[in-house]
Amino acid sequence: MAMDVVDYEIFGNEMQYVEVELDPGEAAIGEAGAMMYMQDGIEMDTVFGDGSQQGGFFGKVLGAGKRLLTGEGLFTTIFHNEGRGKRRVAFAAPYPGKIIPVQLSGIGGTLICQKDAFLCAAKGVSLGIAFQKKLGVGLFGGEGFIMQKLEGDGLAFVHAGGTLKELVLSPGESLRIDTGCIVAFQPTVDFDIKYVGKVKSAIFGGEGLFFATLTGPGKVWLQSLPLSRLANRIILSAPAAGGRSVGQGSVLGAGILGGILGGSDD
Repeated sequence: MAMDVVDYEIFGNEMQYVEVELDPGEAAIGEAGAMMYMQDGIEMDTVFGDGSQQGGFFGKVLGAGKRLLTGEGLFTTIFHNEGRGKRRVAFAAPYPGKIIPVQLSGIGGTLICQKDAFLCAAKGVSLGIAFQKKLGVGLFGGEGFIMQKLEGDGLAFVHAGGTLKELVLSPGESLRIDTGCIVAFQPTVDFDIKYVGKVKSAIFGGEGLFFATLTGPGKVWLQSLPLSRLANRIILSAPAAGGRSVGQGSVLGAGILGGILGGSDD
């Protein structure tokens, strides 16, 4: 299927959104809930599967199955321009970080990314799955075991939490990373899981028993704030979710003082 060639503009610094410009007849696919706004003339359709619309009914069923395996829904949303002129649709990042535009034709046609990193793409980009074949990755890879595979020659947008780091690994060059900090990499990069090696470090260091290794050649994208790390910090600081309130802004602590002043009126 031919890929749509779209223009875009990214707005914001820490909470970004991308505005995609569609010519008449062009379309973009977006992850559920990512749409921010769309101009008059843009029509929205929900389709079964991954949005590539290839292979007839069984192809759609296969695409839907792939999305279920990566933890996504059965359906994908397509935004297509039915107007006579250029129209824009915008997609917003789900939490603080950076939106990364990736021209798939420029990196060999395939990108492997974390299952929650995909934001939107030009219609025709196929959303699949990438199983990590090594036993160690399967048993201890955590977030990195089942990843999304974006294929095609169009433009795709993925989201990195916090600050973005882009690296190009030379052949044989290796990098050790927390599994949650991996956003995406080219399929030429080898992904493996390694044991920390020291029990004391694993128990008291707070980094866990295993870390990921990426070995070149190829390009990798890393994030400083994985969604799981952000969610854990929020839960730990939320009394309603079983966490504890931490006072800030005074010697007494806003949590303690607020608890005294905000007590029952009885």
